[in-house]
Amino acid sequence: MGRTAIRCNCGQRISQRDVMQTGYYPRMFGPSFVYVRFRCSRCKKLGEQFVKQEEWESGILRDSGTESTTGEKDRFTTLGPIKLSEQADFHNALDKLTDLKAITSEFGAPPVKKPAKKRSPNEKEKRQ
Repeated sequence: MGRTAIRCNCGQRISQRDVMQTGYYPRMFGPSFVYVRFRCSRCKKLGEQFVKQEEWESGILRDSGTESTTGEKDRFTTLGPIKLSEQADFHNALDKLTDLKAITSEFGAPPVKKPAKKRSPNEKEKRQ
């Protein structure tokens, strides 16, 4: 299985816009490597990584898309940034939480579907 992302030492995921240089280093014996030189968008430090050719995928530097719809994005922009007091209130509510059923009833979590029991062909014949 290939690598999912290239990360800076500070933990920031490196995207295509952060990459300054890429190169390919073939080797006669052993794995060949792809060289990636980048400047981190968070800490602004230069970094470089050698990725094995087997682990390299063309989408490794692409930004992952979000799963939110345009309506949800519009709603989030109207809400504005999360305030520190809201974070503190949420943290205190989690500390006081004793039962997860209270959260699922409040937010209306969908019921969990049980997998259908597989029947053998002989059982189907018996039922008829």
